[in-house]
Amino acid sequence: MCGRLNITDDPFVIGLCEALGVSIFPDKQKPEIKHLPDGRPISPYFFKRFIRATEQVGIVREVAGKRVFELATWWLLLDYQSGGFKPSKYTSFNTRYDKLNTPNSAGYKAFRQSRCIIPVTGFGETQGQGVNAVYTDFFALEGALALGGLCREWLHYKTGEQALSCSVITLAGHEKLRPFHEKSMPLILNQQDGSMDLWLDGSQTDVSVFDIMLQPHLPQDLLAQHVDKPSTHRPVGEPLFIAADNP
Repeated sequence: MCGRLNITDDPFVIGLCEALGVSIFPDKQKPEIKHLPDGRPISPYFFKRFIRATEQVGIVREVAGKRVFELATWWLLLDYQSGGFKPSKYTSFNTRYDKLNTPNSAGYKAFRQSRCIIPVTGFGETQGQGVNAVYTDFFALEGALALGGLCREWLHYKTGEQALSCSVITLAGHEKLRPFHEKSMPLILNQQDGSMDLWLDGSQTDVSVFDIMLQPHLPQDLLAQHVDKPSTHRPVGEPLFIAADNP
């Protein structure tokens, strides 16, 4: 699974968003970001070195034919509780590729109607458990990564409160990543072949066109860096190079 995200305020993430036709900062000027007492930003922009599931992430999606950048809760299924929408008890920060065409599954409808892209600096994986856990952060050797995801809108019928949620699509494990995480890898969209435009196209309801994208594939060179633990992310050893797959 894709267990954590890294989204920093750098030229690559900003450039990827602009390539998608959205601007993170209005008029390319950074707004003053105010914070809640617990440190969370009150802003439509969110940057953090270690983003956990259930936290907010920035996504790009298409709304009424126009691309927009918005914040979404990284947990696809939400429940309404006192004070607003909260993550459901059902784990849904990732959506498995082999469940996308299962009717009544969490991602079935969203796969057909509300796909999104999550621009990130990198992502993290964990191999093993407890004292045997090994943590690895992955970064693009150049540029940012465009993770393919799903999103859902929520509206409470009585209060009118609204929320937006998302998940990262995970694929079967990739042979080059198995030393770091055996079971799966996130869907990383190719930024050069039109995959991002196709993924965001709300008029594209024939999901068979995505079959090739749902095969394990590395469209970019990566660096894999072991870290002591996600919260402190101190490097352990030297970064390892992972070559992109052939087109």
